[in-house]
Amino acid sequence: MTYTGGQLGADKMNKFRHFVGWLTQSRSISHTNPKEQILNFLTYGLLVIVALCAGFLLWDLSNSPHDGFFHGKRESHTLVLDLGNIQEVPINPEAEQRARNVNCTFWDCLNIYKCEHDRLKVYIYPLQDFVDERSDKVATTLSSEYFQILEAVLKSRYYTSNPNEACLFLPSLDLLNQNIFDKHLAGAALASLDFWDRGANHIIFNMLPGAAPSYNTVLDVNTDNAIIFGGGFDSWSYRPGFDVSIPVWSPRLVPQHAHATAQRRFLLMVAQLNILPRFLRTLRELALAHNDQLLLLGVCENLDLTSRCPVSQHHKSLEYPRLLSRGKFCLITKSLRLGQPDLVEILSQHCIPVIAVDNYIMPFEDVIDWSLASVRIRESELHSVMQKLQAVSNTKIVEMQKQVQWLFSKYFKDLKTVTLTALEILESRIFPLRARSSRKWNVIDTNARSTFNPLFLPTLAPKSQGFTAVILTYDRVESLFLLIQKLSVVPSLQSILVVWNNQKKSPPHLSTFPSISKPLKIRQTKENKLSNRFYPYPEIETEAILTIDDDIIMLTTDELDFGYEVWREFPDHIVGFPSRIHVWDNNTMRWHYESEWTNQISMVLTGAAFHHKFWSHMYTHAMPGDIKDWVDEHMNCEDIAMNFLVANITNNPPIKVTPRKKFKCPECTNTEMLSADLNHMRERSACIDRFSKIYGRMPLRTVEFRADPVLFRDNFPDKLKRYNDIGSL
Repeated sequence: MTYTGGQLGADKMNKFRHFVGWLTQSRSISHTNPKEQILNFLTYGLLVIVALCAGFLLWDLSNSPHDGFFHGKRESHTLVLDLGNIQEVPINPEAEQRARNVNCTFWDCLNIYKCEHDRLKVYIYPLQDFVDERSDKVATTLSSEYFQILEAVLKSRYYTSNPNEACLFLPSLDLLNQNIFDKHLAGAALASLDFWDRGANHIIFNMLPGAAPSYNTVLDVNTDNAIIFGGGFDSWSYRPGFDVSIPVWSPRLVPQHAHATAQRRFLLMVAQLNILPRFLRTLRELALAHNDQLLLLGVCENLDLTSRCPVSQHHKSLEYPRLLSRGKFCLITKSLRLGQPDLVEILSQHCIPVIAVDNYIMPFEDVIDWSLASVRIRESELHSVMQKLQAVSNTKIVEMQKQVQWLFSKYFKDLKTVTLTALEILESRIFPLRARSSRKWNVIDTNARSTFNPLFLPTLAPKSQGFTAVILTYDRVESLFLLIQKLSVVPSLQSILVVWNNQKKSPPHLSTFPSISKPLKIRQTKENKLSNRFYPYPEIETEAILTIDDDIIMLTTDELDFGYEVWREFPDHIVGFPSRIHVWDNNTMRWHYESEWTNQISMVLTGAAFHHKFWSHMYTHAMPGDIKDWVDEHMNCEDIAMNFLVANITNNPPIKVTPRKKFKCPECTNTEMLSADLNHMRERSACIDRFSKIYGRMPLRTVEFRADPVLFRDNFPDKLKRYNDIGSL
């Protein structure tokens, strides 16, 4: 309810006069002491001044033309999306407009202090038609697509009807397609918004930026410091960490059931329109050379955009986009406009996109790992696209096709999903603690699998049992003895088992081994196999096993003890020290084993790692295919095989502990190490390719995670830290 002036104002003023009179007359000033008289006079005088200020403030608020406490802000209102009740707002085309700030970042163009709540809150401006005062021309008209976007925000958890508590502001100004509005009037309309403030904390949706002939990749409107949710960014126009790349929506989407790879006749489909001439010439040459594997389509004679015709048969009409379901891969290359609806149409038919555009910013690129669901090649390599696609195995194609199907249903199936995904990405920047991990953004059914424990283990393994150290050795006695001495002082060690892998020479007599306080046993194997380290020996009585090479003598007592504590919390994971990663090579179309130091890991080498003894039984008796025999024959990749095994069953990544990355034996010569062989790295890459084909998928999961002790890097007295002897990089 709103009150203005009149009798109410007079009544308030009379009550205020009575209050002041009571305040000044309710007490008599004492005449007994002059100092006390002065003190009392000053006190009551101060109270009178405070009362007068409060009274005038109340008087000003009761008669203010604004509804809130601060000028320019309003009370909350409930937005009603009624297209028949849109208010007309006159705008001045000469109003001051500021061009898009190309240097905007999250830190200087976003007022983070507006986002004081624990979640993102978006205020939607009321539906308005902005009309030019001189020509009566409307700045923009509301399309059905933008109406769906507004409706999605309105019904979401992000919406707030109170602009005073909003973090972001969404104009009801439709700027999706630059071809259908006057960009100068649109800029004037934005500048006239109540809370515009040079565009700070405003989001602008746009899918088709630019116009002929330039077709710019960003909206040609003066948007100042506003955040652009744009479809068609390139690496020059996109402001990383500030803008959000969204897909260009297609109204022609049709539901599609997943087709088996064998049912897709063509290896590559090309149905994109307006391809630049130099790329079109290359595709025509490829279509002639691979007419049974590549289908090149264009516009039919009747110019119907709901169909496509083969370039050599203009009369043979095929329904679009359903025809894309005939191909395993679908190409997107350079055309007049960088961002087009082709990508969403391709995803809807579960076809794997092949991106041959060098500087294209893929939709939701900040969170989606497109390498799992697409193939990206350089524009200059378009001529070799068929060769590259032919090298992709059917197993890999099936895996990528499933990822495409999942991504479409999760993030691209309708405008509501696209809108809410874009807002969640922005929310994760503003509230990092609410952000999903990369794995949860990209792994199919990750929420269901993350709670699955195939071992039915307790949440926390018992501490009293400790672990058994299994040392695989061949003939390095000096290094072996030194390692045994280091292990023996680890508090959580229960026993040591030495696996002697040399059949030509007997192990040293037990009396020559170092004298330690923990049980020590020796097993001589019948054959020299790397898989012997994972055999479920009856001497292993603990659930936790530390598999360790005889040359890993640099780990400290604190590092080993801390590693065991981490394993206790994650007993179904492999927990260890040296880490590696697998990467997909677009040039060779194969998996590649990478040993460079990165923040990402997907494997932990079992030369120094903790695992549950259950995995020893699985490795020995239930390893898929001929993996175990292949490892024993080639004397390589037993650690990769164990990582595949655990990841395939648990769908969990390994866990690296402590920052140490150097694992070189100072006492050993490089000629004795398997990794010194030049073929070692090539064989390990071949292992990953071979194992993924046997499993029928790539079970390894890439993460950016490392477990360090509490207070590890804090400036805190070492004697008060539980683990202070942790190795550095």
